[in-house]
Amino acid sequence: MVTRETFDEYSNKLYGVSKKLFELISINLGIEPETICKMIDFENCTQGIRMNYYPPCPEARKVLGLTPHSDATGLTLLVQVNEVQGLQMKKNSKWVPIKPIPGSIIVNIGDVLEIMSNGEYSSIEHRAVVDFEKERLSIAAFHSPGLEAVVGPLAELVKEMTPKYKTIDFHEYLKLIINSKLDGKCLIDHMKIQ
Repeated sequence: MVTRETFDEYSNKLYGVSKKLFELISINLGIEPETICKMIDFENCTQGIRMNYYPPCPEARKVLGLTPHSDATGLTLLVQVNEVQGLQMKKNSKWVPIKPIPGSIIVNIGDVLEIMSNGEYSSIEHRAVVDFEKERLSIAAFHSPGLEAVVGPLAELVKEMTPKYKTIDFHEYLKLIINSKLDGKCLIDHMKIQ
């Protein structure tokens, strides 16, 4: 049985992991470690945690557990709870299964990070498939900007290059999310400068 205290501790630890990852990504981009955290208003950012249950399905070849999409967030941290394979990521137009490794956390780059990095990091298109005989469980933690954040390429990264994405406030970005379908990387397509 998971208690509220256990869940709160788990949530706080994931929050800390995401903050550290944003700092490391900033360093990797050649900017100050706190840059992305400041830009996405990390102190007020939203963390949503979703537990996913995919029951066994005798018609597994005919259905998907979750349609292909990229996450609209900055980062998603995913734990595949049991060792049933189901997560697939698109690479070179092919679906690659991601084998569950006990104790590991899968880090998915989201659309916000692709936009902020001006395409240096690419959001991951992924889907979930179901198994014929076994149930699959996963826990996803989505880390999104605070409501006062601005979503757009970081100024430090576009000083000497052309921005590839629009800059909008997070409220406008939320409207795009709400009006978009889970359909590949369609949200990124809306944000690209044509």
